[in-house]
Amino acid sequence: MTEKLTQPERDSDLPTLLDNGWTHDADRDAIAKTFEFGNFIDAFGFMTRAAIWAEKWNHHPEWSNVYKTVEVTLTTHDVGGLSTLDLKLARKMDQLIG
Repeated sequence: MTEKLTQPERDSDLPTLLDNGWTHDADRDAIAKTFEFGNFIDAFGFMTRAAIWAEKWNHHPEWSNVYKTVEVTLTTHDVGGLSTLDLKLARKMDQLIG
């Protein structure tokens, strides 16, 4: 079972994501990022690649797509906040866009 991030994990892992454009919503204990692409096909391709990893890890984002923009929010509902799965998926999404 996945557990909510400890304070030491937050202190060591969140700053790197925040420096890379993710924001932290303390009220929801979630991280979010808006990804911009050149066109709809690129945005949809990113979502498809990310969906494969999300399914593999059984951890699914809250996200939406309008034309060339993908808005992503990550939190682990089962634990009521951020878990290592959220950080793992966020890093993978950043990796997928290069």
